[in-house]
Order: sequence, then C-alpha cells, then structure tokens
Amino acid sequence: MRIREYHEKREHNELSEHATKSDQSRGRRYNEPPCDLRTDFCRDRDRILHCKAFRRLMHKTQVFIAPEGDHFRTRLTHTLEVAQISRAIARALSLNEDLTEAIALGHDLGHTPFGHAGEDALSDILPGFTHNMQSVRIVENLENNGKGLNLTHEVIDGIREHRSNGTPATPEGKVVRLSDKIAYINHDIDDAIRAGVLKPRDLPEDCVEILGETSSARINRLIRSAIKASDNTDDIVLEPEITEAKDKLRSYLFKTVYENQLQRTERDKIGRVISCLMDYYIANPDKLPEEYKKIHDTDIKTLTANYIACMTDRFAMRTYEQLAMPSIWRAGL
Repeated sequence: MRIREYHEKREHNELSEHATKSDQSRGRRYNEPPCDLRTDFCRDRDRILHCKAFRRLMHKTQVFIAPEGDHFRTRLTHTLEVAQISRAIARALSLNEDLTEAIALGHDLGHTPFGHAGEDALSDILPGFTHNMQSVRIVENLENNGKGLNLTHEVIDGIREHRSNGTPATPEGKVVRLSDKIAYINHDIDDAIRAGVLKPRDLPEDCVEILGETSSARINRLIRSAIKASDNTDDIVLEPEITEAKDKLRSYLFKTVYENQLQRTERDKIGRVISCLMDYYIANPDKLPEEYKKIHDTDIKTLTANYIACMTDRFAMRTYEQLAMPSIWRAGL
C-alpha cells in the first residue's frame, strides 16, 4: 500500500463523518497523477507554502502601515495565526487538518499592499475587486508563470468563501472563516495597544468579562466555544453569548482602530499611491512584467490591478517614489 493510500484509509477510519476526505475530492481543473506520498490536500498545502505569493505576505500590511517596531503583525504572521487556530479547531472536531491548513495558508494570498487600505483603493478604481477573489486568481492564473497551482476544488472554495458573507462548501472552510475573525480581532487589539491607539481598559467591559482580559484568554475562550457549539454538526459556529461578545468587540475595533482619524489619513495617502501606480501602468502597459503580459485579461485595468495587488508595501512605495518624485530629488541634489 502506498503511503498516500494509507493516509486516505486512515482519514476514513479516524475522521468525523462530517470531515472532507482526500480521496473524495472533486478534483483539480487539470488532471494529474496522484502523489505516492501525500494526499491531494497535503499536496495543496505544500504548493501554497512554497509559492511566491506566500513569501510576499511577510512584507504586506496587516493593519498598521509601516509601523515603528518589530512585533507588529504582517499579513504573513496573521496567516500563520489563522492556520494555528484553524488546526486546533479542526483537530478537536476530527476534521481534515490538511485541508483546513491549506485553506488557511492560502486565504490571504491576494491581499494588496497596505492591507485593507490598498484593497479599498483598488476597489474604488476597479469596482468589484476583493482580496478573496484576487487570492483565487493567484492560485488559478498568476502563480507559476501563469499556469497557477492547480489546487483542488475544496481548497479554492475555502479561499474564495472565507469572508464573512461567504458560504464555504466544507466544514474545513467554515473553520477557517471563523478562525480568521478569531485571529484578527485579537491580534489587532494587541497591535493597537502596542501602537498606543488603545489601552486595555478601553475595551468594552462586558466583552472582557465574557471573553477574557488577554489575547491568549480570548482566543482560548473562542476556540473552546467553537468546538463545543460545533461538535457533531456540519456547521462551525460559536455559542450565542460568545457570538454576541465577539461581534460587539469586532464592531468596537472598526470604530476605534480601523476607521479612526489616523487610519483615514493613511488611507488617503495609500489611495494616492495606488491611483498613481494604476494610472502609470494603464498608460504604459509595456512596462508590466512579462509574466503579467501573458495573462489573457482583455481589460487593461484588471491586468494592472493584478500586478499592483501582488506588490509588497515596500516595492509599491519604491515604485511610486520613482514615478512621482523628480529625479533630481532622488539623486539627493
């Protein structure tokens, strides 16, 4: 028996009846021989982990743009925290951990430079642009010199549907959708306190009383609630009281952190950067990298948005400075 077949058999023997089994996947866009060592979902996880888009996440903003300090989250550390929380829930519920981790590692591959500020700026120029659909474009069309990663249907579905209004087709996708919120609510509070935007005593008292005073306590409480409320079901939910506290805390963050005056000022700056880059490459499509010219988007705006969305913060700023700053200034004269 091949090692892959052994693991596929083990999934049927050990996982929940609700779990998604590797050998029952709906398959890939392009058929390919199975690996003799890894299940299809394990193979997808490895492809995501080793792709260029995953490495770029280390230089993309989570919430705070160009923060002064080494301990603020980036899009990569956020992704790793989501993967850890997702696996903890999936393991406790006897779901497919490989599928869960693959979705978690890939869910934010399409995030723009400068976090949600960059995404908002691109969606203003190209209505309908969203980071989850950009993540799908990356794994289907942009990676591997335009060939994509040829992931399984279940992984792509989980990546596409991970936002609040999404409806993942698998319980593993639903785990990641919830884990994404658990992660960012808590680590964004941590980063906001580190940045001096919040103080621990500023958090709603009733939320703290229900969920806990520290990030660690809140994450633990939310994970345990998800496990308790979702056991022996095909849905992934929290207990009603925990859901209410989580939603209230999330709303509080939107008012005090994501939409405060400092963030609005930063968003205006980022909007100018993204607009400048879009205008330049739309007017000069020959300046786009060859790998992007090969992509058969008929709309130059979409093609340009694909390129800009893949930029890291520092590459986008460096390119903007080269375009917007007079050469004599760049020379230091």
